[in-house]
Order: sequence, then C-alpha cells, then structure tokens
Amino acid sequence: MSSGAVFALGVGLLLAAWWAARVGLEQLNRRHALAHAGAAPEELRHVMDAATYARSVQYTLAQGRFEQVAATVDAVVRLGALFSPALPWGYRVWTAGLGESAWSVGAFLLAAGGALSLFGLPLDWYHQFRLEQRFGFNTTTPRLWWADRARGLLLAAALGYPLVVLVLGLMAWAGAGWWGWAWGAWLGFQVLLQGLAPVLILPLFNRFTPLPAGPLRERLLRLAARTRFRARAIQVMDGSKRSRHSNAFFTGFGRFRKIVLYDTLVEQLTAPELEAVLAHEIGHYRMRHLPKLLLGSAAGALAGFWLLAWLAGRAWFYEGFGFAPGPPGPALLLFGLLAGVAGFWLAPLWRGWSRRCEYQADAFAAAAVGGPEPLLGALRQLAEKNLSNLTPHPCYRRFYYSHPTLRERERALAVRGAPAAAGFGL
Repeated sequence: MSSGAVFALGVGLLLAAWWAARVGLEQLNRRHALAHAGAAPEELRHVMDAATYARSVQYTLAQGRFEQVAATVDAVVRLGALFSPALPWGYRVWTAGLGESAWSVGAFLLAAGGALSLFGLPLDWYHQFRLEQRFGFNTTTPRLWWADRARGLLLAAALGYPLVVLVLGLMAWAGAGWWGWAWGAWLGFQVLLQGLAPVLILPLFNRFTPLPAGPLRERLLRLAARTRFRARAIQVMDGSKRSRHSNAFFTGFGRFRKIVLYDTLVEQLTAPELEAVLAHEIGHYRMRHLPKLLLGSAAGALAGFWLLAWLAGRAWFYEGFGFAPGPPGPALLLFGLLAGVAGFWLAPLWRGWSRRCEYQADAFAAAAVGGPEPLLGALRQLAEKNLSNLTPHPCYRRFYYSHPTLRERERALAVRGAPAAAGFGL
C-alpha cells in the first residue's frame, strides 16, 4: 500500500471516529435528558414550572435528533469530497481553462466551498422553519432567510477571496517560510475584521438603535461610568425579526466596540436584571477576554499554517486524494476539509477556557451591581425563555458548552459572587 493510500485510510478512520463521537455524544445527552425528564433537579425547580420543563426536555431531544442527522450529512459530504474523483477532476478542468494563477485557484477554492455548503441548506431550512417553528422560536420569513444566505455568500466572496488569493500568492512567493507570512496576513485580517465588523458587517444583517432615553438608559450609563467603561451608546439589536431567542454580546475594539442587547432581552428582563447582563458584558471587556480570545486563535492558526506547510510538501498528501503533487491550491482545499475534524478533539480545552471566562464575568457583574441576585434572575429568565437544557450530560457539556450550566453558575455565584470576593477593583 502506498504512503498516500495509508494516509487516506487514516483520514477515513479519523472521519469515522469524528462522526461516531458526535452521534455518541448526542445519544449520551439524550439518555441523560430522558433520565431527568420526570422533574427538574430540586435546586432548579424555581426556574421552570413543570410544563415548561417538560417542553425544554422535548426541545433538547428534538435538537439532539437533528444534530445526529446533521453530523451524518456532514460526514458523508466530507467523505464524498475527499474520496470521490469530483474535486480532482474539477480542479484539472478549471485550471486547464483558466490557468493556475492565485486568482484562478482562489476562485476555484471559493466555488468548491460554496458548492459543498449547498448540502447544508436543506438542514438549515428544516431547523429554522420546522424545529424552531415547532417550539415557537422562529420569527423569520423565507424571504429574509434566503436574503441572509445571499448576503452571507457575497460577504464570504468579498472578504474571503482576497485573503485566499493573498495566501496562495505567499505560498508561491515566500518559499519554505511562506506559512509565517500567511499567518501574519491572516492575523492582520482578523484584527481588521474585529475592528470593522460592528460598523460594516453586523449592520448588513440587523438594525442597531441606541437604547432610548429614560430611566433604563440612565441606569446603564451610570453602570458604565462606575465600571470605567467608555460607552458612546448602548445599542439594541432587532433580533426578534429572526427568532424569539434572547441574548447579549460584546464585540469590537477601541472606538468601534459596542455592547448589544437583543430587543427580546430588553422585553423579557427587569431593569436590575438588564443592568447585571450589561455588567457581565463589561466584565468581558475589563478582563480583556476578547484580545485573549484573538491571541488563542492566533496561536492555533500559527500551528495550523505550519502543519499545512508541512503537509503541502508531501506528495502522499495530494496523491491520497487523487491530486497531482505540486501546486498549493489542493493542499489548502484538503486542509480546509480536515481542519474542523481534527479540531473537534480539542474542543473540550477551548470550551473549558470559555467557561472560565464566563465565571469571571459573572463575578464581575455581581460585584458591579451589589450582589448576585439580579444576574441570577436574568440567567433564570434566559434559561426559561430559551428552553435551556438544565441537565446536560457532563461529557456533552465539555465538548459543546461555551457557557457553564445554570446550576454551575448559581453555585459559583453563591461561593464567590459577593462584591467583597470579586476582587476586580471596582
């Protein structure tokens, strides 16, 4: 057996293990939900009444069934893309007609990625207009749904195409050290994107309006002042035009940073609870979680570019999937198909770090508003309104939960959420 065939076999086994792990985790979480379906845990029975809890269990089970189908479709699409002759044939035909310049190969990679993404459209449609509709969350229209996908495709082309062409150009120009240059270009692009996304990209999909003048706005601005957060405005996003799910987030750098509250969140929470949510988001800013996130992503990307450069220099990497060794374009395409599969196994590390940041922001918020109760009230409201799973399986949580569970957050706030214990210099 050739080296290429051995590598391809290893990739096939990795894909099988990835699919089995995803489906197995969903099954594990499903059995855990059914085991607790009779009643919510004693310490959380104040969060949901019996009918709402039963509905949250059904929502968890429906999501789990959907994710098992999605994992299977994803695995089949990747297997077909990697092991069928379609991509090598398409690449040969494309480059025979349009040449092997960075612009031509970049266009092929973009077209191939767009074609593969089409397989997920039926699942996305079902999730939005069947599953979410069934549980009362969907508020979008088919027209808006298609418009979102069209905007997303155009945005990917406008932003992704120049970056891919630049990376391909660096691969051809910089010799063996191209991966360092490519990483630098990627990092610069990410920093630019983080800075400009709040003013150039997010408004393409949603409308942002300043929180109207009044007692709530004044309360939140006083919070920003005493936590030393310079806020030009607190903005409300029209999330309700797509979903009844509610949330808040912090994004951007410098003068472009913004804290955004979903309009559904503003409707659901009291003023003290909204103040606590805003304090949580300010906590992320004060503890520099966003730059740390970018730094962690940069370290991962550096390792990824180095690995791509190493694989691109091996003939068996190309031959195992039907490509002729040499041009860098196929290596970039193959690596893109495999990176998510390999990265899945590192998810518990990433999710664990993210949950740690959430604990820190919770403690900051409790200190900022004088106690944990307003934040606890907000978290309980969010859990109820979003039909959150109150009893996820621990293994499932490690792989998929970027936020601690409600029970974990309540316990942490009870232990270290008092203002005197927060220690964030308020």
